Amino acid sequence: MTVAARPRFAEALVAPSATPDYPGRMRRFGQLVGSWAAKGHRLNEETGDWVERDFVWLVEFILDGRAVQDVEIVPSATHPSGFETVATALRVYDPYAGLWRVSYVAPTMGEYCHLVATPYRNGLRQDGTRTDGRPIRWNFTSITADTYTWEGWMSADDGATWVMVEHNEATRIR
Repeated sequence: MTVAARPRFAEALVAPSATPDYPGRMRRFGQLVGSWAAKGHRLNEETGDWVERDFVWLVEFILDGRAVQDVEIVPSATHPSGFETVATALRVYDPYAGLWRVSYVAPTMGEYCHLVATPYRNGLRQDGTRTDGRPIRWNFTSITADTYTWEGWMSADDGATWVMVEHNEATRIR
């Protein structure tokens, strides 16, 4: 491959569609591919107050359609692009284990989480641990072609009880 023929990073990463190798499995997170306007409520664990936030969630197939990656962006008056990317999640289907492996990073918040995802009721459930070692459970529920609800849960007692720490509702914009 010559230097002139080398694709740009985004062209090499982003895929136009899911792999045909396991289309049913790829539809689970693939149904979320697109752009979403989201309104979130996050629990401030120090004060107990709920903090509202608006963000855009961009989701694409990557790695020849064998994975799904998202980025969370928020408006920024100081960034040259007009927005700041605050988090990303990589979701890769593992055909040998029959589940999705999820890695989430939000560097400005100090969050680096690893989860596994499986179908759950009419949505998707992701179970793993937060950076501080506490168990987390993230659920996509009420997924339609144009909307979804996402809930983040955390346990302080190794999963005996769960507390909701985040709730997001989104509408598709593309």
